[in-house]
Amino acid sequence: MADNTNPQPAINIELPEEVAEGIYSNLAIISHSNAEFVVDFIRLMPNVPKAKVKARIILTPQHAKRLLYALKDNVQKYEMQFGKIEESDQPVPPMNFGTPTAQA
Repeated sequence: MADNTNPQPAINIELPEEVAEGIYSNLAIISHSNAEFVVDFIRLMPNVPKAKVKARIILTPQHAKRLLYALKDNVQKYEMQFGKIEESDQPVPPMNFGTPTAQA
């Protein structure tokens, strides 16, 4: 009997050196429209009144949901290995960009 499953081809992913270094972010602002989610990664520094967006990622709603599930799974695995991640009680500065926002 023949196997009718079609395995997906492997994806060859290239990670350029300048991207592999990463960008530090300690604040994310998430906004959305009916067609996309926009995640701005921001570096907020103490005693500096202006913060800069260091990276912006634009996702389809389907990819945003997959990212949500992947983050949840990875946080659970992290906490199983290293213990519960404590949430900070420090307030996040108020921000108003005129779009629907959530903070992460």
